[in-house]
Amino acid sequence: MSEKNREGKRTAREKLAVEREKQKAAEKRRRALIVGGAVVAVLGLAAVIGVVAANAGKDDDSEASGPVVAPSGAQGKDGLAIPVGKDSAKSTLTVWEDFRCPACKSFETAYRPVIHELTDAGRLKVEYHLVTLIDGNMGGTGSRNAANAAACAQDAGKFAAYHDVLFDNQPPEVDDAYAGNAKLIELAGKVDGLDTPAFRECVENGTHNGWVAKSHEAFNKGGFSGTPTVLFDGENIYQDRTMTPAKLKKMVQEQNKG
Repeated sequence: MSEKNREGKRTAREKLAVEREKQKAAEKRRRALIVGGAVVAVLGLAAVIGVVAANAGKDDDSEASGPVVAPSGAQGKDGLAIPVGKDSAKSTLTVWEDFRCPACKSFETAYRPVIHELTDAGRLKVEYHLVTLIDGNMGGTGSRNAANAAACAQDAGKFAAYHDVLFDNQPPEVDDAYAGNAKLIELAGKVDGLDTPAFRECVENGTHNGWVAKSHEAFNKGGFSGTPTVLFDGENIYQDRTMTPAKLKKMVQEQNKG
């Protein structure tokens, strides 16, 4: 092989090596651009999602709160308690309930006879606070709509009777039947004199939805663990495993002595 041919081959190899190095460098730059672009895209998407989520939360809160219209006769801080019984009663039971809550229905089934007996006798006053815990956990609006309907019943002076009807006819927890206003109005037919045009308008317009939202907000701020939460003169008796209807009755009788 001539010297000239050797030189030509060496030059060709060198040019090929240089070209390969250029290609490698270009590939590195291309990969860097792709990775960098992906990171920017992900960060940008995260920022957008964060803004959307934040704005969605604000919109939900605004829509949920709405105008706060307390039902007639509501008492307590911010007018969030619906009272049953005489104001002169020496004992007070504070009950936080959700109309979709199965444990609340169990409490009502067990304690209702004693509670009715004591409130009718003027010995016990019950302050009901309505919350929407199951709506938040399971989805839907049945807790809120039922609570609004109960507040509408309070406007008509028939809260206690309608409250009992809602628990007596409570659907399974996963069934959001109380989201339907037609169902709530149908159940009002079980309470004498409740199914009126005024009641229907109150239910269908969600007149007290803002009040219900404020009540649930108060429940969250109270740091309670769940529903029902039952306080006897401020003490959580539902967490007392020894508590029974008979024991509650005895506690009220003790307070009413003298």
